[in-house]
Amino acid sequence: MSSKIKTPLEETVDSARRGFIQKTAAVTAAVTLAPGVILHQAQAKPADEPVSSAQRWGMLIDANKCAEGCTACVDGCNKEHNLEGHGRPETDAQWIRKVSVKNRSTGYSFTLPMMCQHCETAPCVDVCPTGASFKRVDGIVLVDKHICIGCRYCMMACPYKARSFIHEDTDDQMPYAPRGKGTVESCTLCVHRVDKDGEDAVPACAEACINDGHEAIVFGDLKNPNSRISKSLKKYGGTQIRADLGLNPGVRYWGVS
Repeated sequence: MSSKIKTPLEETVDSARRGFIQKTAAVTAAVTLAPGVILHQAQAKPADEPVSSAQRWGMLIDANKCAEGCTACVDGCNKEHNLEGHGRPETDAQWIRKVSVKNRSTGYSFTLPMMCQHCETAPCVDVCPTGASFKRVDGIVLVDKHICIGCRYCMMACPYKARSFIHEDTDDQMPYAPRGKGTVESCTLCVHRVDKDGEDAVPACAEACINDGHEAIVFGDLKNPNSRISKSLKKYGGTQIRADLGLNPGVRYWGVS
């Protein structure tokens, strides 16, 4: 990615944006986007336990264990965040989806779950005009629904097609997963579980995969050399999807080469 020298005005705007995001992430808020639709900012972690850059949360997905035709991870995510379909796949929200991949030269094929990759250098954050798309210091990329204007620049910038636009009215929202028509959303790494349980957290997709007997998804702290995910990466390695883009995703894969 190319870089340019910022003008004093651009540096001031960026500084203001960072300050606003930090303040927004530290408080609990509610806003009415439309009659009857109230969004609550989830804040599972106590105020005296701030998010720390000492961790970088990520996932390791074994494509060899990902069963073709299995949708356990998708179903688990949808249930956890109350993502209901409306019979229109082209517009229904998808925080995680199954993707079929085939090597044309060898014929080798496999399936894998695709979600927000929680990039270290996130294109969605770079293009967002309001700061609604932001990355926490622990690596989790989120969308602040209170200031998302639905421009969908982030959707166009994401090389993984990991974001969805909410076209429909939303009902029965979970307090930890605020949603609202006219805003963009994506995988949060089940941040409400992470803030509550830390290294012991198990995202809904990983939990569903375990319950279905596949255990293809491992969650953990990429900065902790003693975590299960770090030990696995050290022993077996891992692949970043579109590593050529230099985004350093927090989601890694086995068995995709």
